Amino acid sequence: MGEKGLELHLEVRRLWLVYPIMERTAAWRTTSEEKKALDQASEEIWNDFREAAEAHRQVRKYVMSWIKPGMTMIEICEKLEDCSRKLIKENGLNAGLAFPTGCSLNNCAAHYTPNAGDTTVLQYDDICKIDFGTHISGRIIDCAFTVTFNPKYDTLLKAVKDATNTGIKCAGIDVRLCDVGEAIQEVMESYEVEIDGKTYQVKPIRNLNGHSIGPYRIHAGKTVPIVKGGEATRMEEGEVYAIETFGSTGKGVVHDDMECSHYMKNFDVGHVPIRLPRTKHLLNVINENFGTLAFCRRWLDRLGESKYLMALKNLCDLGIVDPYPPLCDIKGSYTAQFEHTILLRPTCKEVVSRGDDY
Repeated sequence: MGEKGLELHLEVRRLWLVYPIMERTAAWRTTSEEKKALDQASEEIWNDFREAAEAHRQVRKYVMSWIKPGMTMIEICEKLEDCSRKLIKENGLNAGLAFPTGCSLNNCAAHYTPNAGDTTVLQYDDICKIDFGTHISGRIIDCAFTVTFNPKYDTLLKAVKDATNTGIKCAGIDVRLCDVGEAIQEVMESYEVEIDGKTYQVKPIRNLNGHSIGPYRIHAGKTVPIVKGGEATRMEEGEVYAIETFGSTGKGVVHDDMECSHYMKNFDVGHVPIRLPRTKHLLNVINENFGTLAFCRRWLDRLGESKYLMALKNLCDLGIVDPYPPLCDIKGSYTAQFEHTILLRPTCKEVVSRGDDY
């Protein structure tokens, strides 16, 4: 280096490295036109979701017009499901109900639907989570809301609805699942509720979460936490998610409780040899009517099946069918839920199950 500074004498070409083609990041950048073309290529799939979502909207509007204290839980579920079957134009595995109607009460947060003989009656002071699904060609709409009659629960419902909407706002292509969970928790825990003279901080139920949805598969592998500390896995283009949150005045943790009513065939199970004729028959009934969609005992009764409990237990023991018992927080606590299905289309995020109600 002389007085005049750095002497430049090497030809640039001798310093320049050939940049590997595979590392030219702009080479894979997609134009708006290409994104639109990708979106249009999947239009038939998106329309299946939209049709199933419209059926869901109409059914829940109908339910809110008649649900009231004094009705049995069986009456509520059967009336809802009958309407759903008509509006979706049930057609075997091509269209119908995606899973049993959840109507979990009070400290029970999820997976309760009445079995035959259940005499439970909806009360004025109950807080009831109505969680039901519709599908067209296996494109599932998973959407839920909470019904109350006593205004003392209004703040709890507001907290959970706000948390779900926060999750929906945060979700999107390339968003980390853990970031969605952290945002949900922050909003949920910012609420306090006063019920019967006692004040509670609303807690997210940390062992319940949202999930990705696949064709004929309600839980497709990815989970959307509702508390911080989840996986850093990212949401991807073309994926479908159920964004759901649960708030509780209890411990914010659920455990298995009460008699099981929900069941679902294991999506990944291969061929398992079955010796018992009754078990073989029940599996055939499940394959023909539900495939890998969830079902309940009432639906087996409706198909004319009887004395199937041992066969059902056998299928569970063999790992062919998985039981999903009711999930409950501590006794005396109250839980609420709101849920929507979102489509991560190439050009936008569509909250396909959104309605005027929530």
